[in-house]
Amino acid sequence: MTRDIATELSHHAYQPPAGFEAPQPAVHKASTVIFKSVAAMRARDWRHKSGYTYGLHGTPTTFTLEERIATLEGGTHCVLVPSGLAAIALVDQALLAQGDELLLPENAYGPSRDFARHELARWGIAHRLYDPMDPASLAGAIGPRTKLVWIEAAGSVTMEFPDIAALVAAARSAGVPTALDNTWGAGIAFNGFALGIDIVMQALTKYPSGGGDVLMGSVVTRDEALAERIKLTHMRLGLGVAGNDCELVLRSLASLPLRYAAQDRAGRELASWLQARPEVARVLHPALPGAPGHEHWRAHCSAAAGLFSVLLDERFSAAQVDAFVDTLTLFRIGYSWAGPVSLVVPYDLALLRAPEARSHLRGHLVRFSLGLETVADLQADLAQAMAAAFG
Repeated sequence: MTRDIATELSHHAYQPPAGFEAPQPAVHKASTVIFKSVAAMRARDWRHKSGYTYGLHGTPTTFTLEERIATLEGGTHCVLVPSGLAAIALVDQALLAQGDELLLPENAYGPSRDFARHELARWGIAHRLYDPMDPASLAGAIGPRTKLVWIEAAGSVTMEFPDIAALVAAARSAGVPTALDNTWGAGIAFNGFALGIDIVMQALTKYPSGGGDVLMGSVVTRDEALAERIKLTHMRLGLGVAGNDCELVLRSLASLPLRYAAQDRAGRELASWLQARPEVARVLHPALPGAPGHEHWRAHCSAAAGLFSVLLDERFSAAQVDAFVDTLTLFRIGYSWAGPVSLVVPYDLALLRAPEARSHLRGHLVRFSLGLETVADLQADLAQAMAAAFG
């Protein structure tokens, strides 16, 4: 029977030959997945990656990226979500229920705290903060309702590096699972699972993407039971990522160790230079001696991200600090980090930390993220902006 061209274009018989191989995996984009029979449809199991049922539950492209991220983090199970914050929210929703309590470090990522303050609170889930630099603070905060402990290394913006092993030990002794935000470490600086962490999330937006053009997050575990809870919650929330976004992250993964090492070297060099500047009261970089938690970084890590903060001297006004940031030309003003362009953001410590948590932080806080520019050019840019703003 001759079919109309409209039908023929949708049901064309041609199939390309098998055996095509290239350095980059193919990009599969689908909502609908086609089955050979009803029996085949009913037999498919997306949870163990043995087959495909619907685009939201995985394609060859998403499965490939999940497996590579799991390998990067040292885990065995991975799911992808649309952002790093979505990864945090997924873990919270998978593990917490009404009447439970969540513990967050005082230097937690701001949107994570906001999610706990608002969404989790409306669902009857409480949260408290602990001092990440004092494992006894965490041990004392754990109660019968505590069902999850978050750990950040390094802390958001103020960059304190905690004793991860001691924090994990405190949580484990109470039977409470731990989740690590490993965006800073990127699976390169240290292995969270080797330190006893139960769940590791990362904003793939940052180092794994590396281009400043993708939003994505990941959640990785080694534990089968935790993986099952996370996958089912992931499915019920309808979380999915685009095939083209996965393509960009897959393309960037091979260069991740090289980029991380380059930005690590540049960050340490520029942070050391800033440490000697009279305008700078303190440099907050975990790899520098004297930085908060440097001894823990030295014990746990083999590298450091190209991200650090400085405290500019209190003698300057907030307007002068803003003028300094505005005068920079290579450092662009913008959130996020780990891309090819260096970034800078000033922060108000009074809005960021409680008074008791910022007692060791005196000055105006400015965070720098190094891109791939030459360090000498970035140094010259900082020098000219300081001269213009601070005279």
